[in-house]
Amino acid sequence: MTERKPSNVTFESWIEYQIRRAQEAGAFDNLPGAGKPLPDIDRRRGELDWVVNYVRRQNLDVFPMLPPALALSKELEDLPENVAGERSEKRVREIAEDLNARIREAHRRPLIGPPLRAMPVDVESVVTAWRERRSAQ
Repeated sequence: MTERKPSNVTFESWIEYQIRRAQEAGAFDNLPGAGKPLPDIDRRRGELDWVVNYVRRQNLDVFPMLPPALALSKELEDLPENVAGERSEKRVREIAEDLNARIREAHRRPLIGPPLRAMPVDVESVVTAWRERRSAQ
């Protein structure tokens, strides 16, 4: 049952009261790290360190958080692996053409983040490499 706050008590002192009661009840006993200093307490932190730490703790994919230039460069790098599992040449072409369209669109937009050095891929080269990889398997 939730305890009601007395009308003459400030919100802050009521919270402190709740914390004190929890301490007295032993709610904070035997917590991991109890009595030890906070890790990295003296380390200087950047503005986005909390995001980096959260992503690491949750084992999340950082790809959606990358600026367009980095995301497209990463996608270009991963293109051979991304099309490797495709079954049709038509689908491989669609993937390469979609990537090219997004690269061209990124070149038309104002720059966000690092410079965009990614250039459209030669779709025929992607298809040829896909065919060769597929025949080798």
